Amino acid sequence: MKHLLLIIALCSSTFLVAQTKYEQGMRKAMELWDQDKLDEASNLFERIATVEKDNWLPSYHVAQIAIVKNWRDFENQNETTLKVNGDKAQEYINAMRTIEKDNPYADYLQAQLYTVWVAYDGMKYGMKYAGTIGELYQKMVKKDPDNPIFIADKAQWDMGSAKYFGSSIEPYCAELKRAIALFATFKPETEFHPQGNVKRALESAEACN
Repeated sequence: MKHLLLIIALCSSTFLVAQTKYEQGMRKAMELWDQDKLDEASNLFERIATVEKDNWLPSYHVAQIAIVKNWRDFENQNETTLKVNGDKAQEYINAMRTIEKDNPYADYLQAQLYTVWVAYDGMKYGMKYAGTIGELYQKMVKKDPDNPIFIADKAQWDMGSAKYFGSSIEPYCAELKRAIALFATFKPETEFHPQGNVKRALESAEACN
């Protein structure tokens, strides 16, 4: 019996150490991101992803950073740079889907990635991606109907499309305001899960006033 208890204790200790290393690494990567050290943060998330093969969160953050880099100084970006970052984002979105096939956060990032291309050249990429973006948002909101991250981004996409076609944005304002209200009580599953961007939602809602 003593031997069994010792084995259980050792296994538990090993598990806790592994968890601690994961958490320490993720916190360090998030800290680097907060310091705007995007390349360093991405490199650390990539290293964690190679170890945490059944955990989609490190891959999520690698893809998210690559997409953020494409939005940075967007007007001065060229198509080659967008493609390099976009290909990296796609690689890690695919990795997320390998780990969890129907992960709505993979759809969320995919919609963001396609939106970069539509924003870059609407004439060239609008017909190619706009319909798919709408479908992705419909899918993720249907899967998680009270997630303010999905609701807000879908409303912002719909508002942008309405403005482009000269339509009223009013039908989408209610959903955006609902998302803002939900952010007040939104609790991600862990500190490393997507947090959303309530500030951007609030800024978008100003167009509704």
